[in-house]
Amino acid sequence: MIASALLSLREGLEAALIIGIVLGVLRKSGRPDLNRPLWAGVISAFILSIIAALVLRAVDEELEGKTEQIFEGVTLILATGVLTWMIFWMRSQSRSMKSQLESHVNKVTSLGGSGGLFFLAFIAVLREGIELSLYLTAASLTLTGIQTLVGAVSGLAIAGLLGFLIYTSALRLNLQRFFQITGVLLILFAAGLIAHSVAEFNEAGIIPAVISPIWNLNPVLNDHSVIGTIFSTLFGYHGSPSLTEALGYASYVLITLWLFVRAKKLQTA
Repeated sequence: MIASALLSLREGLEAALIIGIVLGVLRKSGRPDLNRPLWAGVISAFILSIIAALVLRAVDEELEGKTEQIFEGVTLILATGVLTWMIFWMRSQSRSMKSQLESHVNKVTSLGGSGGLFFLAFIAVLREGIELSLYLTAASLTLTGIQTLVGAVSGLAIAGLLGFLIYTSALRLNLQRFFQITGVLLILFAAGLIAHSVAEFNEAGIIPAVISPIWNLNPVLNDHSVIGTIFSTLFGYHGSPSLTEALGYASYVLITLWLFVRAKKLQTA
């Protein structure tokens, strides 16, 4: 539940910031008449994102055996890839996102096209929604349906509240610091997706386990205990992983964190 809440908070806040920035520009430019196509684009993207999530989940439930293991392994890798791209993209864009978006909105409003504003909001929110659908599908492979749903709703609700408070200037949130902290947490979460993916491919016989298990920490912290379950869903903890599973996790964390820290140094240089 914590993992799905974190993912939903991150993606939901991005979408809320986009909507808030666009509403702010429309208010400043005296074009409240364009609020309707804006919200139409947001709602349309939201509905399409829900459909995408339901389709992905339905496909997974229809598959069995080795095919299911391959599908889940591929889904986890895709989610990791998109999540990694999103982490680094937001790190590079967090400073200039507001000014760039305001420029796009001003161009659209100067042309007087409500259709242009609809598609701007639709594409911006749909990107976040499709990404979140993929992440939640991957997260749901290690969670129950109700845990995924409760976490997603909680994260989106908090994101909506933060977005509203930021829009009304009741809250001054350091967005760069927020995306730095959540970026590190999501890197650890993505490493867990990699480990789960390798485990699925181990079971399917595509990636050899080599040594399984390489160690057994279950007597100390069991996978099925309360704390073990939290660590498993949030950080990909597995008390008795295979060698390739452990290598996949460690390699991703070391390489991605190094690139993440290096990107920060380049920005401040």
